[in-house]
Amino acid sequence: MKEVDLFVIGGGSGGLRAARVAASYGAKVILAEEHRIGGTCVIRGCVPKKLFVYASRFADDFRDSAGYGWTVEGTRFDWGTLVANKDREIARLEAAYTGNLDRIGVEHVKSRASFHDGRTVRLEAFGELVRASNVLIATGSWPHPGDAIPGIEHAISSNDVFEFRELPRSIVVQGGGYTAVEFACVFAGLGSSVTLVYRGENILRGFDGDVRSHLKAELERKGIRVLCGAKVTSIAPSDGGYRIGVDGVAPIIADKVLFALGRHPNTGSRPEGR
Repeated sequence: MKEVDLFVIGGGSGGLRAARVAASYGAKVILAEEHRIGGTCVIRGCVPKKLFVYASRFADDFRDSAGYGWTVEGTRFDWGTLVANKDREIARLEAAYTGNLDRIGVEHVKSRASFHDGRTVRLEAFGELVRASNVLIATGSWPHPGDAIPGIEHAISSNDVFEFRELPRSIVVQGGGYTAVEFACVFAGLGSSVTLVYRGENILRGFDGDVRSHLKAELERKGIRVLCGAKVTSIAPSDGGYRIGVDGVAPIIADKVLFALGRHPNTGSRPEGR
């Protein structure tokens, strides 16, 4: 059985930093990550989201440029190009992170890890056991799946948004936090028809009241349909898209249904595909 000073479960920001610092002081370190090195922020969070936000803003920039003497003709957006360039940037960042681990001597393995006993970790991809003097759980968080409504399996989370092969013509976003609002703005900016559904009386609970009201008005001015005091109650396949039941309104037909309902610790089991 292999023995190490530190076993790190999770290859996100926290786990990577801890592994590098420990190794720099001479510790023997193994880091296990079941997905990709970089974690939520780099792979399916802040970094790709910012790239999508930047892309969505150009439509307004093109319109505004006319007031400054520019003539912009023939503009069109290609979703495939954006996704391919996003993938290329994330691959570059992941390679930089793995290269840093290699240079400092941290062994990294692609596997889910679980406890065999208090000081022994199992690498599930290989069935191998590793004895560790210290184990750091740095597994981050996972999107909350939402209520067990009919058709919940058809809803996607923020983890899935960056893997769309085509830009949805229409999308329903459930949630009223900044992640839900950002994605609503992104898809509206890229040309999708967007409905934002939130159970509270106004979006962005906990933020300044005037800001919340102003932003809701701006979303609606941009063509986003905002339904407060409502929840998605059902999702059913319909003509290549989905028929979405929502409190108080007629069913909505859309290509995609995104639930952005916050996150919870990524430490236990989760439904397959979520």
